[in-house]
Amino acid sequence: MGISVGLCAQLACIWEVTARKPGNVHRGCDFEDVTLIDFLASAAALGPVFDPAPGQRVGRIILEAVRATRQVVATNTNLGIILLLAPLAAVSESEALTTGVARVLHALDVEDARLAYEAIRLAAPGGMGRVSEQDVQEEPTETLRQVMTRAAERDLIARQYANGFREVLHDGVPALERGLQKAIGLENAIIACHLHLLAQHPDTLIARKRGREEAEAASRLARQVIENGWPEQEAGRKALAALDTWLRADGHARNPGTTADLVTACLFVALRQELITLPLKASGWSTAAV
Repeated sequence: MGISVGLCAQLACIWEVTARKPGNVHRGCDFEDVTLIDFLASAAALGPVFDPAPGQRVGRIILEAVRATRQVVATNTNLGIILLLAPLAAVSESEALTTGVARVLHALDVEDARLAYEAIRLAAPGGMGRVSEQDVQEEPTETLRQVMTRAAERDLIARQYANGFREVLHDGVPALERGLQKAIGLENAIIACHLHLLAQHPDTLIARKRGREEAEAASRLARQVIENGWPEQEAGRKALAALDTWLRADGHARNPGTTADLVTACLFVALRQELITLPLKASGWSTAAV
């Protein structure tokens, strides 16, 4: 592998937040309570944690990554990203990611759950709520994979632990690769991946904050962008702008943050599998207006 696991994590985070994805913080739009700089600082913090991650305990990676993030930002910017990247980063660099992450997930134990619960409490994400069994405010008695499986129906990130990262490895990464093959530039390939995932899988952060119906509405609007020929067709570009406006309304309450986290994981996989190679060409980032 050409670059370190830590650099893969940093670049995946930087590229995801920099790309002008609808409804998210990016290089052209901050939120009132969190900015591009917050996300970039968080990305930088992950490098030293993820560099030695192959072969390490997943729960320990999660906790140390959250601690490192908390040293540079005062809010939760990347818990979902950390939860997704930790099992992928724990795979040996000599092992295929698909089989390696299955092995890593199978080996998760109660101590991984305990460390992950501590990390989640430290990150203090909004909208978590309470559950009757294995609540994050209590000490877990099941493995990290088991407790994630309990949440799989209501949380796309937890679902990756249950199904072997299916949406990342077999849905999002191929969508990213198709965008790269179309030579539309890395930024638009990232946006294409984001739109594909949002269209296929209602964002569970939107569902938690606004309800399932609005999450499904976001998916319908994302499908319209794709069906209208984005990025080549003007109708598609107008549909993307309309989606972006709708997602940002009401104080960005429809921010598709879970989808963005999945995109980061897809970029991390693409870098580790060398579907994206460095250095990028001068025109490799963006070849056309979003």
